Amino acid sequence: MLAAKLPKLETVEVVEEPIPEPGKGEVLIRMKASALCRSDLHRYHGTQIFDEDESACYITPGHEPCGIVEKLGEGVTRVKEGDRVAIYLGLGCGTCPDCLKGDVMVCRDFRCIGFAVNGAHADYMTIPEENCLLMPDEMDFITGALATDVGGTLYTACKKLELNGTKTVAIFGCGPMGSGGILMAKGFGARVIAVDTDEKRLALASEIGADYVLNPAKGDAVAQIRSITNGLGADASIVTAGNNAALNSALDCVKAKGIVGQIAECNSATIDPSNQFLRKMIDLKGCWYFNRSDWEELAEFIVNKPIELKKICSNTYPISEAETAFRLFDSGKVQKVVFVWDD
Repeated sequence: MLAAKLPKLETVEVVEEPIPEPGKGEVLIRMKASALCRSDLHRYHGTQIFDEDESACYITPGHEPCGIVEKLGEGVTRVKEGDRVAIYLGLGCGTCPDCLKGDVMVCRDFRCIGFAVNGAHADYMTIPEENCLLMPDEMDFITGALATDVGGTLYTACKKLELNGTKTVAIFGCGPMGSGGILMAKGFGARVIAVDTDEKRLALASEIGADYVLNPAKGDAVAQIRSITNGLGADASIVTAGNNAALNSALDCVKAKGIVGQIAECNSATIDPSNQFLRKMIDLKGCWYFNRSDWEELAEFIVNKPIELKKICSNTYPISEAETAFRLFDSGKVQKVVFVWDD
């Protein structure tokens, strides 16, 4: 089988490997779609997100996949061969309170596919059966891949921010995650203000449903948000751009007792806690991935609304062209790039 590897800095190689055998409690997945993520680019540029060691160069990246169950390992009972499944990216201890509640992403022993173990940018992968998320018949494979990291994270964020038809949310950053946030927030019925300095991204934001698009390079976005909301400020904001300016604007633009959801990875930031946080009595919520038990609810939401996640897929490639796909995605000129496999 073919598998993409990141053997050294800013280098992608596609290699031949044996098809893996599923172990006890595992299944073999024949991949159908696997989306590139900004986190893949951290590995590509040599930046650590998790505690990776030198062996990481041998690990196949990819943590936003879906495919078809090809083979069952010993003791597998909950999925069967031929099942269409999306893949939950988190591996936990399986016994702590967080794992038992489905919040695997906060387990102390959390590991991520594509970082700790071989991921999905390959023809096949093995995964514990509990990481298999059964896809509705109406969900295509590209949507299935995008429904996990993008869809699941932003669906959960919209719930945490209590969005509905009476709320206005400002989304800072209109890359893949921000665009997914626009789609999900509109699904919840909210009025959406999209903020980005890239006019092409703002054009897509309008196309997929944003009610207002603002470019902070051309005017004071916070002031414009206050004007749109009759001087009150937005009910909520979502930060999908990993920089200090985006976080500060998100804090500044919400009204008193508003809610801010932080999604973008950001190792440091400087804020004004007294004026932006305490005296406004706002809630700042970390929004990272989704509870595994929410998948059925999430999948039904995507199918029934419907949430057209495929609109944020800019380009598709076979895994044999992984180097080209990585370079394009790294350019920042596109939205989601997805590896696909045809029958």
